[in-house]
Amino acid sequence: MDTALLLGLLVLLCCFRGSRISADEDDYPSAQLVQCRMCHLQFPGEKCSRGRGLCVATMEEACITGKIFKKDGGLWLTFRGCLKNCANVSGIRWSIYSVTLWCCRGYDLCNEDL
Repeated sequence: MDTALLLGLLVLLCCFRGSRISADEDDYPSAQLVQCRMCHLQFPGEKCSRGRGLCVATMEEACITGKIFKKDGGLWLTFRGCLKNCANVSGIRWSIYSVTLWCCRGYDLCNEDL
């Protein structure tokens, strides 16, 4: 695995965490704390290899599932966790990869099967 690519992923996630993305309250109807599935690294066909567990999304956060696709469209990596200012996005270009993020907050472990 290329360490530079993983560091780039962290930078990408920090950009989302630091940027101000507005979300309507209707997007996340529950104002309670929500438990989210967490996994920092999961490759296709494998179990979670790093960061497996649960996190608690505060009222400013949501559960997230992110998928990174290779240039040919094949899945390369999945990650899950809690993220502040989460926004659903699809097809963000990142070098030779494409990144898609799904956010949810409706119920505990809502990001488990996204």
